[in-house]
Amino acid sequence: MLDRQGLGHHGDIRYVFPALSVGPPGTGNYLIVVTDTAISVLATRMLRSDRPVAVHATFPRHTRLGPILRASGPVIELGAMAFEFEEEYAAVVAAADAEIFAPETLPPDPLPDL
Repeated sequence: MLDRQGLGHHGDIRYVFPALSVGPPGTGNYLIVVTDTAISVLATRMLRSDRPVAVHATFPRHTRLGPILRASGPVIELGAMAFEFEEEYAAVVAAADAEIFAPETLPPDPLPDL
């Protein structure tokens, strides 16, 4: 199992959401982890999608997650892969992008001391 150190020195974790790869080279379960300095795609076990086992890909933090494409569900493209995720995580994708590309659009943190 991959632990927090497996992410390397990419800063604090800001956002995490589960995703399913779609299209070639096949289907797999992943966690998309957004930190202060990177976006990491973590491969997970098929039956334990909450347990990362390997870092599949890493992108610089200034990589845009959106736009969210609409197929059978919300989809984003990272590198050569497409990832489908539950609608409830669309706000996470939008917030992660806004934090870097339009920080003035984010509301103030209601609980800054947590």
